Amino acid sequence: MRGADEASGSLFSHVDLEARIPARHPLREIRQVVNEALASLDGEFEALYTDFGRPSIAPERLIRASLMQILFSVRSERQLMEQMQYDLLFRWFVGLGIDDPVWVATVFSKNRDRLLTSEMSRKVMAAILAHREVAPLLSDEPFSVDGTLVKAWASMKSLQPKAGDPPPDDNPVGPPGADSPAEDQPATTESTPMPRPTRQSRNAEVDFRGRKRSNATHASTTDPDARLDKKSPGTGAMLCFIGHALMENRNGLIVQGDLTQADGHAERRAALHMIHRHSPGSTRRLTLGADKGFDAAEFVADLRQACVTPHVAQTSRASAIDGRTTRHEGYALSIRHRKRIEEAFGWAKTVGGMAQTVYRGLERVRSRFILIMAANNLARLPRLLAA
Repeated sequence: MRGADEASGSLFSHVDLEARIPARHPLREIRQVVNEALASLDGEFEALYTDFGRPSIAPERLIRASLMQILFSVRSERQLMEQMQYDLLFRWFVGLGIDDPVWVATVFSKNRDRLLTSEMSRKVMAAILAHREVAPLLSDEPFSVDGTLVKAWASMKSLQPKAGDPPPDDNPVGPPGADSPAEDQPATTESTPMPRPTRQSRNAEVDFRGRKRSNATHASTTDPDARLDKKSPGTGAMLCFIGHALMENRNGLIVQGDLTQADGHAERRAALHMIHRHSPGSTRRLTLGADKGFDAAEFVADLRQACVTPHVAQTSRASAIDGRTTRHEGYALSIRHRKRIEEAFGWAKTVGGMAQTVYRGLERVRSRFILIMAANNLARLPRLLAA
């Protein structure tokens, strides 16, 4: 017998959201870890809000919604609100009931930007790593560090000289002779039409060939915090930031994250800051694996002074790493394991949307990058906990 294709709306629903999520869904373990980590930060959240005024969006829901946006590669806050409108999985993870209204995208963005500073993102990551099921997965001795370029949300055309007169317009808009004196124009008996102001196209063609531009003389008008840098010699420069990560070598989880302006020494400075932040005043001998870009005498000396053995890949000549380090078996292990940090960077750029950030300003991009590193750890937890 053929079934009827008739839809009838239900006035009431007797199925809880919890029952609609599969029992073995990987988000169940992630949600449990996130909820318990956020519960440990209750005192931090309490200190950020006053006891009077209009209630804002709960900070726990703001963070859970931001994590879902990262885990499912939702490209904008407006699309995230649309997903939460009809997707029961999103509502369940964030903590919204099936009849709860979804926030306006601009209200959500404003509340989230006030809450998720770089310091708060670090606290969220630390709370997740301190969870009773996650902490045993971490190693407390061998670490690796690396950096990656994050393309800024600014066009190369926004790069303008810092001081002096603006460059001449190489691509004037309008027909030739439009600005010629009035006496050169033929006389007409009709009334002169109202002149239309000529303006340059928003996406005019610009030829950068032969022009010298550097961070010392030019700055972006779209994002002044972005800096010119390139991935390797021979490649084109772009406006970008540098994201940094400190990874423990046992399971490849990111324990520290940071993002700074692009410059030749940013990776080494950030590596020292992250290792001191993760193990302040440690007297236990740690090891730190890194690529050849960290093979500098000053950086190696700073690590040894901080009780850290530098397992840095050697350059072809004038290496600061000598035989007293390379002779140990742990050096070869660190050189092999340090490459796993590229997996986190690859995940951040393909899934987390950090190939090119959609935020402007160093602080906002940094807080987002750190939260993406925390989301990368969460995405790997179900498999690690099941092992």
